[in-house]
Amino acid sequence: MGTEQEWVDRTKRFLKAELKRQDVTYDELARRLTEMGLQETKASISNKISRGGFSAVFFLASMKAIGCPAVRVDDV
Repeated sequence: MGTEQEWVDRTKRFLKAELKRQDVTYDELARRLTEMGLQETKASISNKISRGGFSAVFFLASMKAIGCPAVRVDDV
């Protein structure tokens, strides 16, 4: 299963990989999230991702914003 820190690291790597796969920068993600009603900046996104301890809301909204149609827990 893994420790909490291992889950934090896995989730952070998954989000970063999806951003890269979709060719979405932190600036672009911030713009898309803001359009969805979530006030984010490049700096706030960078801080959340580098720290790794972001909320499920941020994670799911980010996946929606970058066009990820589904997230399989086995892939995280």
